[in-house]
Amino acid sequence: MSAVKPATIEDVALIAGVSIATVSRALNEPGKVADSTRRKVIEAVAQTGYTTNAMARNLRTRRSHMILILAPDVGDPNFSNILVGLETEASKRGYGVLIGNTQNDPVRETDYLRFIASNQADGIILFTGHLPFGLIDNQPGARLPPMVAINEPIPNSSIPFVGVDNIEGARVATDHLISQGHREIAFIGQSPGRAVAQLRERGFRTALTAAGISAQTSFILEADGTTESGRAAAERMFVRDRLPTAFFCVNDATALGVLIALTARGYDLPQDFSVMGFDDISFASFVTPSLTTMKQPRLKIGEASMDLLLEMLEGERPTSREILLRSELILRNSVSLRRPA
Repeated sequence: MSAVKPATIEDVALIAGVSIATVSRALNEPGKVADSTRRKVIEAVAQTGYTTNAMARNLRTRRSHMILILAPDVGDPNFSNILVGLETEASKRGYGVLIGNTQNDPVRETDYLRFIASNQADGIILFTGHLPFGLIDNQPGARLPPMVAINEPIPNSSIPFVGVDNIEGARVATDHLISQGHREIAFIGQSPGRAVAQLRERGFRTALTAAGISAQTSFILEADGTTESGRAAAERMFVRDRLPTAFFCVNDATALGVLIALTARGYDLPQDFSVMGFDDISFASFVTPSLTTMKQPRLKIGEASMDLLLEMLEGERPTSREILLRSELILRNSVSLRRPA
């Protein structure tokens, strides 16, 4: 019995009713082929059982058409929707993604770089806020793989950044609290080591200054962005002689901790205190009171980041080292007009 002859690209082209060149483009550069044509080719591939010799092609071009995504915590509520945007844009251009959950472990970060060294990934998307350990930017002779930072800009680096405009978003959030009559506003989330926290604090201070309000040192508390740190910060506030009437929190997780602390003390929210978050993660609309917050355009952030990285891989120089997208004020029930004293 003779062996079944393997399907060829010619067989696919014949069944799909297109040229061999179109089949090749549909498989290798799907973004350059009409959706209807691409579907015909994919259906023909499935029908014939045709497989491309991707390994041989990769060796020839020294391209894997894979992107490595390094994230410190894939459970971060912001990660999943940004990932959808990353994968959507990558898929349009014929790329796939590899996800490295670093858990803030230097050894794991360095280990993931093997995908770059072995040509199993062509570029890196960084959620970590720093270069992978072992890579040094701005050093004579340094040759870094194409990289884009996302969510957390990398300080003192030339790595392009895509994310929300944190200063403007925090300014808008603080302006909303001021518009509701609040002048004694706490900022929960000061963190000298986190660029995002520093930018949001700057936006907070900018809004206060514009309104003629002095930022009170006793109303600015450190927190690391977790729910527990928000709860602990709110508790520390209650040993002070004066209390704010509103809390602007560095993110929604911190705001949840503040809500928990205030509710545990029996306060009526938002009548007694107003609470503002940032990010609009999934639980924000389900807590009581539902959280007024700033919504990050996570899908667009993912798409813009991947688009920028793939342009770099195609040899184009970024027209901008920083792409900032606007956040949106989401009005819910955790902020109200300040009650007269």
